[in-house]
Amino acid sequence: MVLIVRELRVEIDHSVIIDDISLTVRPGETVALLGPNGAGKSTLVKAMAGVLSAAGGTARMAVDDNDDFQPDPIHQIAYLPQEGMAQTGLTVLESVLLGRHDKLGLRVSDADLIAAHKALDQFGVTELADRRLDSLSGGQRQLAGLGQVLYREPKVMLLDEPTSALDLYRQMLVLDNLRSLANERHMAVVCVLHDLSLAARFAERVLFMKEGRLIADDLCHSAMNADMVSQIYSIVRTPE
Repeated sequence: MVLIVRELRVEIDHSVIIDDISLTVRPGETVALLGPNGAGKSTLVKAMAGVLSAAGGTARMAVDDNDDFQPDPIHQIAYLPQEGMAQTGLTVLESVLLGRHDKLGLRVSDADLIAAHKALDQFGVTELADRRLDSLSGGQRQLAGLGQVLYREPKVMLLDEPTSALDLYRQMLVLDNLRSLANERHMAVVCVLHDLSLAARFAERVLFMKEGRLIADDLCHSAMNADMVSQIYSIVRTPE
């Protein structure tokens, strides 16, 4: 499946947050969404995930670029917000299983339990399965949230700063795993990041945003250059 965004526009409280953004994310791609605070990155991924209404334009799933087919996005797109998983009394395992709440019957099958444990193991937190979410650190909740997202077996993963509460080792581990999963499962991964070095490690493609607009959409090695970074982040370069 391909995620297609065409002329997307989002307004909040009569202010334009996203203005005329078009892009296409294909299966297997790893995409880093970059830009300064307030650029509209979180708003864009929310609109692509269908959890925020657009004032104009579309975001849809399709078989290919020219196909108008749009299945129910809840079965195709998995979204993890900046806050990760809420601090509730549920255990980590229970919260991961809720990722397929629409498919579970009255009883959870052995296959579902095995799949949930495998999803947690992918991010190294199997030992947290019986811990309550409200007893975890912010980083642990982020990892549990990634497990829930993976357990849904989506076609597209939209992740908003999924490594912000993690130490450097865990950040690299998560991003390396996401890149491998995208390749193995032919799954598109779009990840909002602030660390440019981590983005270069993770992404084959970079989207640079500023003031609600898409400024650059290119391969990582082409887009990640000093001139572009200076433009996006308003950095004044000193003469050499």
